[in-house]
Amino acid sequence: MNPQLLERARLIRLLVLDVDGVLTDGRLYFGNAGEEFKSFCTLDGHGIKLLQKSGVKVAIITGRRSELVARRSRDLGVNLLVQGREDKWDALQEILAEPGQFDPVPTPHEIAFMGDDWPDLTVMCRVGLALTVPSAHAEVAARAHWQSQFAAGGGAVREACDLIMKAQGTYPAALASYLPGEDWS
Repeated sequence: MNPQLLERARLIRLLVLDVDGVLTDGRLYFGNAGEEFKSFCTLDGHGIKLLQKSGVKVAIITGRRSELVARRSRDLGVNLLVQGREDKWDALQEILAEPGQFDPVPTPHEIAFMGDDWPDLTVMCRVGLALTVPSAHAEVAARAHWQSQFAAGGGAVREACDLIMKAQGTYPAALASYLPGEDWS
């Protein structure tokens, strides 16, 4: 793996995720009665939980508002959530200003952001680790430090979580906790 990428990932204390096109496949589903549907990947969810357990905080910023996203966030233990905000840089500043969340507040080099479209560039171009998915807009992919192999809403976030944990040396212990009797040190 690229040594510069690993060094960027080693410094990360906060991973910020977009929703549509990152945590989901980017398609919007609506029922006849106006209800909204989203599909989330359990691999991504488990990766988020593992990353948080390793000491890296996770936040979600999305331009849309959805009770489904609030519920998924609660289910994953992600309490840093900003919805309905097109200006994601300002939303990130609000997250960083949350009382009692960070000690000390992460610097831009200690933040990773995973996005897929132009509104995500306001953050991706200012943080230490810009992550994206295979289906990202070309302008986003060109500015990302790393692009997942797995699809948006299909393991891409888990792949990013694994990357950060491997760079920080927390991956082997996390895996070992699921493999009793094997020495992974």
